[in-house]
Amino acid sequence: MEKRVVFTHKALPLLLLAPQLLITIIFFFWPAGQAIWQSFFIESAFGGDSTFVGFDNYISLFNDPNYYDSFLVTIVFSTLVAVIGLGVSLVLAVMADRVIKFATTYKTLIIWPYAVAPAVVGVLWAFMFSPSVGTVAVYLSQLGIGWNPQLNSNHAMILVVMAAIWKQISYNFLFFLAGLQAIPKSLIEAAAIDGASPSRRFWTIIFPLLSPTTFFLLVINMVYAFFDTFAIIDTTTQGGPGSSTNILVYNVYKTAFKSFDYGSSGAQSVILMLIVIGLTIIQFRYIDRKVQY
Repeated sequence: MEKRVVFTHKALPLLLLAPQLLITIIFFFWPAGQAIWQSFFIESAFGGDSTFVGFDNYISLFNDPNYYDSFLVTIVFSTLVAVIGLGVSLVLAVMADRVIKFATTYKTLIIWPYAVAPAVVGVLWAFMFSPSVGTVAVYLSQLGIGWNPQLNSNHAMILVVMAAIWKQISYNFLFFLAGLQAIPKSLIEAAAIDGASPSRRFWTIIFPLLSPTTFFLLVINMVYAFFDTFAIIDTTTQGGPGSSTNILVYNVYKTAFKSFDYGSSGAQSVILMLIVIGLTIIQFRYIDRKVQY
């Protein structure tokens, strides 16, 4: 028999929802509406003066080769963060699912990075890989590797990708571990009795049953790479060297608070929002069909 919650007062559900709705409206819908409004104006850098220009800000963006470079950097960065991050997290979750001794300690150590703020993550990784005082950079130089993310664009991209993956790996690990523990052990044992090797059991039983979790994490990691890595970029490379790590969300910040072009920044925010919405729709409509629930 299905149990349902019945509220004696009709106003009670609204009162319970009001705090979350208020936060969503103030911190999400209101800024989004302001960005859409500003994208149709050219505003003075010091405020107080604005001119309606229609879609000129959008047209200028699509005629700017630097914006296309930022778009390409974002695609490379988000793909690397999502694919490598999910792969490493899955391996760690499989290992944790098999650990018997010190399992709690192992899981706790992997979960810890999620408690670190993104800005702190960026500072830590920038310090470790600093070409002058970084511990890791010193070891790399001893191996004959001239590491310098301040001058080498490939090194800078590797640095921000590693930092972003390290920050998100705990989140992915928790979901993968929960998914692994939810798989019936009888299926795996039956496959083992039939003579299936561990790798065959993983690819034919475990991984297909993890597809809902993998699909969910793919969407979350793409959104994370597009938006939540701003602080990591800002504290490690500031979008450099040149524009090699200048992802779209960081370009929005630079345009608004360094170039003081609020109209163009608003247009970039709208485009970025539409890109993420489009990616999410595509993933749910096409990739979701291959997910086994």
